[in-house]
Amino acid sequence: MARRVIGQERFSFEDAGRTTDLDALAGLIDWSEADALMGGISASSVGEQGWPPLCLVKALVLGRWYDLSDVKLSEALDDRASFRRFCGFSRNEPTPERTAFVRFRKVLVTRGLGDRLFEVITDQLRQRHIRVKQGTLVDATIIASASRQDEEARWVKHKNRKAVHGYKAHVASDEVTDLVEKVSVTPANVNDGRAGVDVVPDAPGDVYADSAYRGPRFRTAVEDRGGTARVVVTAVWAKSDEDARSKLKALNRPIHKVRCRIEKIFGTCKRSYGLRRMMHRGIAKATLQVQLTAIAYNLKRSLTLERAHAV
Repeated sequence: MARRVIGQERFSFEDAGRTTDLDALAGLIDWSEADALMGGISASSVGEQGWPPLCLVKALVLGRWYDLSDVKLSEALDDRASFRRFCGFSRNEPTPERTAFVRFRKVLVTRGLGDRLFEVITDQLRQRHIRVKQGTLVDATIIASASRQDEEARWVKHKNRKAVHGYKAHVASDEVTDLVEKVSVTPANVNDGRAGVDVVPDAPGDVYADSAYRGPRFRTAVEDRGGTARVVVTAVWAKSDEDARSKLKALNRPIHKVRCRIEKIFGTCKRSYGLRRMMHRGIAKATLQVQLTAIAYNLKRSLTLERAHAV
């Protein structure tokens, strides 16, 4: 099916001489690699020309940055010059309606393209910050489901906290850059140590994790990939309780000092990017939301690193 051609008019925005962070973010990577992954997608209903998949991906990333529903995203894209430039639209041409995002999201899920998009974008961002690998932070966070009728989500209850019906996002990030390197999503009741195996990258260096990752399964996975597990210790041999507390504090202090940085990533994604709750039912769409959020976070984080290096 034929696709629409966008951005052919001369950009005639009144603020054409001004640039925003979105303009800088658009130039961080070569988007053609992501575009090539979606070569067979039209994302349109029968009889309509399909929107270019790349403009829809960029729009979904905007939705994560600004925590917008599909309806609000469609309205903002129609109205805001910076949004139009980021997605490739000129001033006067039409932009996608809400239903285009719904269809496109379904296609991404059906074809399993969320993981590949995350990989190709993150690989480019990592290449911009080449350095010797030092370590990896691994942790998980619970995200409430879109509805308690979501049959693929599960209940989980932690001590002194309310029970939550939802999913768990498992994340590995780089110790130095804080870029998210791998993500995985499971029902909320899946053990961290079991699921954490899937997010350990190759050659991870020292892998810092909390006590939920104790056990041979996680440690073996880290060692098989060439890393060393640095997991919070909960028990030691000691002559007294005071001696035990002192030893545990000494052993865990350097691990906590590094591992706690991943909490800032979760905080940013939940506070600013809408990851407090899943937007759609089902683990496939929940996974796509987390992947898009990770892409959005990595792009913003990479821009921050670029500006810090330029000072």
